[in-house]
Amino acid sequence: QVPLVESGGGLVQAGGSLTLSCAASGITISLSTTAWYRQAPGKQRELVAEVRSGGNIRYADSVKGRFAISRDNAKNTVYLQMNSLKPEDTADYYCNSWSAQQGYNYWGPGTQVTVSS
Repeated sequence: QVPLVESGGGLVQAGGSLTLSCAASGITISLSTTAWYRQAPGKQRELVAEVRSGGNIRYADSVKGRFAISRDNAKNTVYLQMNSLKPEDTADYYCNSWSAQQGYNYWGPGTQVTVSS
């Protein structure tokens, strides 16, 4: 069983919106730090947004004001609402969830986001 599964990627025009979902199983996402990362072709993987177990949130400067991370504890799912998308947001997006206390660090298989100009 894969602990994290992303969904919601796709092709969208610049200025459009997408919502990514990261569904967790076998772990309690509210007890974890869960983050969205992205990796564009030829570039390093970078942090996009993170929500800590206590609810603190941080964003990469490049997405502040456009992206919003949220967590639904009842559904054990973390979301990434992406608005005003730009071609430079094109990347594979990955969900990561970790807990030092629980002793795990999981990655999802990723979902592709393509923003056309």
